[in-house]
Amino acid sequence: MRLLAESRVGGSSDPETDRLDRWSPSTESGVSTCHTDAPASAGASSVPGPSAADPDRDRLIAMIASVSLVTYPREELRWAFGRMGLDRPDLAEVPGLRFKRLVGTAQGRSFAWKPDLLRWGLVAAWDDEADLDRFLADSPVAERWREHASEVWTVRMVPVKSAGRWGGSNPFPAQEPPPGDGPYAVITRATLRARRTRRFYGAVPPIDLDLARAKGLVASIGFGESPLGRQGTLSVWTSLDAMKEFAYGTAAHREAMRRRAEEDWYAEELFARFRPTASEGTWDGADPLAPLLAAAR
Repeated sequence: MRLLAESRVGGSSDPETDRLDRWSPSTESGVSTCHTDAPASAGASSVPGPSAADPDRDRLIAMIASVSLVTYPREELRWAFGRMGLDRPDLAEVPGLRFKRLVGTAQGRSFAWKPDLLRWGLVAAWDDEADLDRFLADSPVAERWREHASEVWTVRMVPVKSAGRWGGSNPFPAQEPPPGDGPYAVITRATLRARRTRRFYGAVPPIDLDLARAKGLVASIGFGESPLGRQGTLSVWTSLDAMKEFAYGTAAHREAMRRRAEEDWYAEELFARFRPTASEGTWDGADPLAPLLAAAR
C-alpha cells in the first residue's frame, strides 16, 4: 500500500504528486534540526550525528519515530494476540510517547493482507530519543518482548517529509535530514472507504510482483490496525532514488496511483519518508539495516 498514498505527496510528473518533493522542511511549522548522536543500545547500528565541535550539535530535533517488529514462537501465539489489547494501558503511561499504534503484520515482504499471527508491531513517535531509550530499557512492554519473543527489531528514524493524517493528525512532523547519504524508509497508512475495498486489494498483486524484483529494496512489510480497512506499509530502501524508481518507474504502481486519486479509495491517508539513524535486534534472523548504517558512518 506504500503505493497508493504516495500518489498525492511524492515526486512524479503529475503536479499534484510533485508537491512533497518541492516542499522544504524550513516551511513546516515547528521544524528544527536533527540531533542523532544519542548513544545507541548495545548491538545497535547507527549513523553519527554532529561532532562535539559542530556548531549545530545543540540544535535538537523535536521528535523521533520508531518501528518495532516483535516475532513470537508458535507456542506464544495466543499470548501474543492478547497483548494487542492488554499492552495499551501500559503504553498510555510511557513518558514521551506522543503517538502509538499497535499493529498486526502481513506475511513476508508482501503488501497483500495475509496476516502473520506470530509477528506484531509498534509504530511510535517520541518527544526525544531519550524517551525511546528508557522505554526499551525499562518499560514492562519491552520487558515482555524480551521474555516472550523469539526476536525483536527496532528502527529509529528521523521523519524528513510527510503529508496527510493518521487518526486525525500527522504524527511525523518533518525534521531536517541527518547529514550525508544513507538509507530511506517509508511509511504509508490509509483508512479505506468500504465501497472501495475490493478495488484497492485488487491492485495489490501486480504491485507485489514489481516489489519482489525492485532494485534497492532492503525490507518491506504490510501492517494493519484492523483486519480490513485500516492498512499500512513499511518499506526500507538503499537510497531515495531507489525508492522513487519503484514508486514512479513501475507501471502497476503508477496505475494504482492514478486509480486511487480518480476513484477516491481513502477516507484518510498518510505518507511519510524517514532517514533511519539506528537499528537493533533482528528481523527474520538479521538486522537488514546494519550494513547500510555502518557504511554511512
